[in-house]
Amino acid sequence: QVQLVESGGGLVQAGGSLRLSCAASGRTFSSYAMGWFRQAPGKERELVAAISASGGTTYYADSVKGRFTISRENAKNTADLQMNSLKPDDTAVYYCAASRRATINYQYDYWGQGTQVTVSS
Repeated sequence: QVQLVESGGGLVQAGGSLRLSCAASGRTFSSYAMGWFRQAPGKERELVAAISASGGTTYYADSVKGRFTISRENAKNTADLQMNSLKPDDTAVYYCAASRRATINYQYDYWGQGTQVTVSS
């Protein structure tokens, strides 16, 4: 069982930056791929970024490529999402998720409670 807790959300002006952090419990964190999802009101949840268990492979949605960076520190059981050049369209609840698979995929087994990111124009 893995428990995930996100932090770092908030209100920021367009063009600004935020760093989201996901803290995980459990001793198996280093074997899980991690992902960051977001869901805006009235929209489907989308995978924004993902990172393999080793950290050697990453994935980004086209909408965030070049602006967001996902990283992880297995020794600290954390996975972060650095968000730069934020746009109003980035406004959403952001969720951290863990997959029991080590490689990047779309099947996630554990979820955090979410953190709100609001980007004002």
